[in-house]
Amino acid sequence: MSDVEVVRGGVVESRHSVHVAVVNADGALVAALGDPSALTYYRSAAKPMQALPLVEEGIADRFGLTSEEVALCCASHEGEARHVEGALAILAKAGVDADLLRCGPHPPYSRQAAIELIRAGREPARVHNNCSGKHAGMIALAVGMGWDPLDYHLADHPVQRRMIEEVVRWSGLPEDRLPTGVDGCGVVCFAAPLRDMARSFATFTSDADEGGEAAKIVAAMTSHPFMVGGTGRTCTDVMDVAGDAVFVKLGAEGVYGGGLRGRGVG
Repeated sequence: MSDVEVVRGGVVESRHSVHVAVVNADGALVAALGDPSALTYYRSAAKPMQALPLVEEGIADRFGLTSEEVALCCASHEGEARHVEGALAILAKAGVDADLLRCGPHPPYSRQAAIELIRAGREPARVHNNCSGKHAGMIALAVGMGWDPLDYHLADHPVQRRMIEEVVRWSGLPEDRLPTGVDGCGVVCFAAPLRDMARSFATFTSDADEGGEAAKIVAAMTSHPFMVGGTGRTCTDVMDVAGDAVFVKLGAEGVYGGGLRGRGVG
């Protein structure tokens, strides 16, 4: 097992176990640290795949979503003004309001945005939730497909069924090998062995490189990295520096996924 050590004054204060899998689109393991077959949840790292149906079904175009707004559908954001405005814009274009969001309210992760909210005498709302962009995108998908958007977050809703179909598609795993749970924001989340999770990023990246629909998601994320995270966020900073050479997405509990453009690895 590989560890990252935190050292203070010459003393190892803590150790964090690290598992890494680098996989190509065929599922071959290119490199690894720790246990590349460790089972864990994608959490928010699945968001690029979860946003794809909006593009594939033509709903993003039909509702006039901008590239920035598509990027926001992939976000774990800081709750800064552009993030909040973007989520509200997606909902408005879908013809619904923010009351339909099923992610709970919490203060913006951005300290400055949280301070500004307090100074304005306003309470945190659902739209400040770091997953509000994903939820707005899911609602737009439901509306665009003609599904009742009210319970879009429940496991048996067509939206959530479509989400797991995307993870099956990109990871290559059958559904019965993808354990599910409830994410922190209230929708379904998926678990997979790390190497299969990495494969999903490799196949997604390869599709983007070949001009498939995934290219629109990757282009949105790499063209508007601020919308994917925000000020001081690693996802944003990496894509700011790397441009379109790499796309990355974090998930809770230390998960980090990404794809290298032109190399077909995740």
